[in-house]
Amino acid sequence: MDRYNGILPAIKDRGLSSHDLIYRLRRIMGQQKIGHTGTLDPMASGLLLICLGRATKLTQFLSDWDKCYRAEITLGWVSDTLDGAGRMEKGGEVPALTTDDILAVLARFTGSIMQTVPAYSAVKVKGRELYKYARRGETAETPSRRVEIKSLTLLGYESPRLTMEIQCSKGTYIRTLADDIGKDLGCGAYLSALERLAIGPFHVRDALTVRDVEARHQDGTLTDAVRSIENVLEFPLVTIADPVAATIHNGGVPTTGDVVSSRGRFDAGQLTSMADEHGRILAIGRATCDLVAVQAKAQNDFFSYVRVLV
Repeated sequence: MDRYNGILPAIKDRGLSSHDLIYRLRRIMGQQKIGHTGTLDPMASGLLLICLGRATKLTQFLSDWDKCYRAEITLGWVSDTLDGAGRMEKGGEVPALTTDDILAVLARFTGSIMQTVPAYSAVKVKGRELYKYARRGETAETPSRRVEIKSLTLLGYESPRLTMEIQCSKGTYIRTLADDIGKDLGCGAYLSALERLAIGPFHVRDALTVRDVEARHQDGTLTDAVRSIENVLEFPLVTIADPVAATIHNGGVPTTGDVVSSRGRFDAGQLTSMADEHGRILAIGRATCDLVAVQAKAQNDFFSYVRVLV
């Protein structure tokens, strides 16, 4: 039985990989069911959401949240990895830039934009990660994707370093953004520092360091910092009668006649949570009909399993 179940906001230090952080937390907590959502590169620091126990089954549902970063971009140099971990080359001369000049550039990268996936990334092309092609000096066609930059806020500029805060959708590469800004200015740029400040409703100010986790585990207060699945998931909720709920882990399929109550409206095909009468979420699935049909008991089935959490 896992001691901890839920989401723990943790701080990853620069120079540490996301996997390294998980390894350390496993040793501290003494449980194997620990994962994370939203990998941070080793050169980046900040918020990493740690999934504990039952919550390790939730990672696919937490990745859609928007994210917020504080980024430092260095102008006048370029990197083959687009960040400070790569091989550096001199770019062009950094132009004289006013605040208005910089704000105009940032405005051009705000909104819905296309990004090219970095050559050094784990995205697969023809069944193989892009970074493996890059490390062997092989050329692979890098895909492009549409992302949403919700806002770019200038925090400071002292040539050649530009600091900004970024609110963006999932899948946004801040390294690519830095490179594109450098190209726009004609002098090149790379991402020299990155800190993740927020993921959805979680903020780095509420996150724990490894030392914090160890101390709170030892004094028995770590559970207070772990957000339960029930407090994190924001899907519409259907509550089913306990006798039927007890069969879910064996593949039991509830019908509309087993529904006790519901919270939030939903349509057919929408992700929905299923809970027992004690409020414990048992599974995530897709509704096979809308809420009106469920309440009217217009059909038997209403739920198609995506992930069982018990």
